[in-house]
Amino acid sequence: MPTHSKHRVYLPATAKSNQYLLAELKVDETFYANYPDAASCYQQISTALFRLADEAGLFNVHMIANDKLPVVRYHQEALSFQTEKQILFFYDPACHEAQNLYAKEGYQARKLRFLFLATGSDIRAHAASFHQQVVRTLGRLTETLPGNNLAMKIRDHQHLSYDLFTAAKGHKETYGYKLRGLPPRYEARGCTLPASHSAISYVTVNLPLTRQLKQKYLQDGHSFASLYLALEECFQKAAADKRLSRIAMVANGLTPLVRNSQVDKTERNNELQKISFDPDAEEQQFHAYWDATNLVETAHFIIVAGKEDQTEMGYGYFMNRVEEALKAFAKQLALDPLRNDLIVRFHQHISYMA
Repeated sequence: MPTHSKHRVYLPATAKSNQYLLAELKVDETFYANYPDAASCYQQISTALFRLADEAGLFNVHMIANDKLPVVRYHQEALSFQTEKQILFFYDPACHEAQNLYAKEGYQARKLRFLFLATGSDIRAHAASFHQQVVRTLGRLTETLPGNNLAMKIRDHQHLSYDLFTAAKGHKETYGYKLRGLPPRYEARGCTLPASHSAISYVTVNLPLTRQLKQKYLQDGHSFASLYLALEECFQKAAADKRLSRIAMVANGLTPLVRNSQVDKTERNNELQKISFDPDAEEQQFHAYWDATNLVETAHFIIVAGKEDQTEMGYGYFMNRVEEALKAFAKQLALDPLRNDLIVRFHQHISYMA
């Protein structure tokens, strides 16, 4: 890897970029009283949403009126499927467009969610423009809704995803990133965020618990604690060696959601594990969620950037340390780069009320 700048990280040229904005509007009986029924409400609002989105050049837009949380990932095929608590969207920004209303017959949602998926090429370069287009569209949509002083919570999510072992598999080409923070990157492009916004940047890694790992770490008996404790120890050591102090391991079968503890608190349901970190706090922050009686298919590892990691140059230095830590972690586990995929995602989130 080139070393001429510690503030630039070189990731595989095949890394995939995604961005989406999620707007949430809390609604009550007073709001629904303006419509014949919930179904008519959703149909009327979604029709206006899709028309306004078309006019703004936003071509992958969804309205969610069943209180399920959207999870977005890159995939070469356009897919979506629902669980009890989530709607999972898989898409390729370069070629997939869609407009959908997700509602449940006879169900009145507590929140209306409006999901905008970025499309086209150079997603990161056009992120600020996409954000502005979505916010303008939401403003126009709000004008069509009943009631005064309607407040929406807006979340902007961006992530780069790649296989840590890409180079070992023969794909050597890389691209250099500074990974600037979203607020300064947006400010430089004329997109001003509210002063009260919240921001957090972090990395997630998905580790399949393969037969090799089970054979190496599981001991005789009915407890899986030896496996989880070994993974925990290896991960903590690799992170500590690179001065990464805000970390988590989730191996309870739930989907991890990372939040800023200044805004959201740690909680869980039967599908989602919300984990809150304080990027401003200097003390060690470690969370571990696993059950010694339950063997899961995948363990999730999280490394969160702190206030000190957001330099004027960006998160490149942070990401270089993360890469080194993950490679050391993989080496400790004796993962074969040719036979394993270790999917890494660098996430950048901002949220605010509008």
